[in-house]
Amino acid sequence: MDVRIQAIHFDASDKLLAFANKKAERLQRHNPAITTIDIKLSVVKPETAMNKEAVISVYQPQDETVASKTADSFEEAIDLALEAIERQLEKRKERK
Repeated sequence: MDVRIQAIHFDASDKLLAFANKKAERLQRHNPAITTIDIKLSVVKPETAMNKEAVISVYQPQDETVASKTADSFEEAIDLALEAIERQLEKRKERK
C-alpha cells in the first residue's frame, strides 16, 4: 500500500506526517484491497477557527472513496475524514 501525504501551501511537521501515515495504515487493516491512500492537507481561507481541511482519497481496484472534513486541527480533520471513509467502505462491503 502506498500512502501519499501532500501539504498544500504550508510545511507539515514530521509529527503531523507521522500521525497521518499511522492513521492511514490502520485503515488498511479493515480492507486489505486498498492500494493507495492520498491525503491532502490545506488551510482554508479566511483564517478562522475551523480552517484546517483534510481530503482523503482511498483507491482500490476499480473503486475510489473520497472524504473531505474541516476542523480546528489537522489531526481532528484527519480522524473525521478517516471515520467517514471507514463508514463508506463498510457500506460497500455490505452491498457486495
